[in-house]
Amino acid sequence: MSKENIQYIAKKIVENGKGILAADESTNTIKKRFNSINVESNEETRCFYRDTLFSTPDISKYISGVILFEETFFQKNSSNESLKEKLENINCYPGIKVDQGLEEFNKDSIETYTKGIETLDERLKPFAENGAKFTKWRAVINIGENIPSNHCMEENSSLLAEYALISQNNKLVPIVEPEVIMDGEHNIDKCYEVTKETLNQVFNSLKEKNVDLKGMLLKPNMIVPGDKSGEKLNIKEIAEKTLACLTKTVPEEVPGIVFLSGGLSSINATMILNEINKLNSASWNLSFSYGRALQEDALKMWAGKSENKNVAQNIFLHRAKMNSLACHGKWDASLENE
Repeated sequence: MSKENIQYIAKKIVENGKGILAADESTNTIKKRFNSINVESNEETRCFYRDTLFSTPDISKYISGVILFEETFFQKNSSNESLKEKLENINCYPGIKVDQGLEEFNKDSIETYTKGIETLDERLKPFAENGAKFTKWRAVINIGENIPSNHCMEENSSLLAEYALISQNNKLVPIVEPEVIMDGEHNIDKCYEVTKETLNQVFNSLKEKNVDLKGMLLKPNMIVPGDKSGEKLNIKEIAEKTLACLTKTVPEEVPGIVFLSGGLSSINATMILNEINKLNSASWNLSFSYGRALQEDALKMWAGKSENKNVAQNIFLHRAKMNSLACHGKWDASLENE
């Protein structure tokens, strides 16, 4: 895949109101999700659940790509069909989560860096050879007393840039995810300040490494108050501050921004995305890369039972459609009852 092809795929992923399903939950994370519905997490149940999502009729109208966990990328369902090939057959780009989780800088701090950069180039080869079109790497920035530190932001920005370059060298579109998480007592202005500084450092690092900005996507947090701040979510304020932050930090060459949902509810993630797109006048396409905010309602309905498959798929399709409308600024609460 040439440089032009990487740019083409990056652009296609965020075109026409389409977004990304983040189905890259680690084994530990999906175990927690399954525990909430009293379903045992094993290779078979994980495969059946993800197969249910991927085989949803018409899902490719609203979902352009799916981020997969390594297990899922090479998995086959009970009919011996490859889950990755199922996505390819409906014109959904398969992507792969390639970071190896978080490590604390030291035992006295909650600040972390993302593991896996040393082996990344070697690990990307089998995914690139077997049809992956994009990758994802997540860094986490905490807000608290005297944090984030400059060291934490610099280290994670540098790792994100190195990851993006290695990914592009392997002809894969990198999704760069610097997440300022909403855990904490901080107000919305503190989130704005930290996110702005983080994104500035990330793009400085990307430029230093000569990463092709036209051949990548950014996956940032929205500007929201900490979950323990006591502040109520003001949808319009969040949208305005999020756009203001992006306008000050993200170069125009970047073709698209795919928001993460963080700890937001399914409906709030849709409402904020819609409000952002109603206000947006910049050149980027503003879309979604949601995990829980796309899956949560469908997961509860599925509850591990094959007889619930069709209803769960309908719920998943509805949520994807609502977020697609939000990409155009055309979502409305009345549509939720369709």
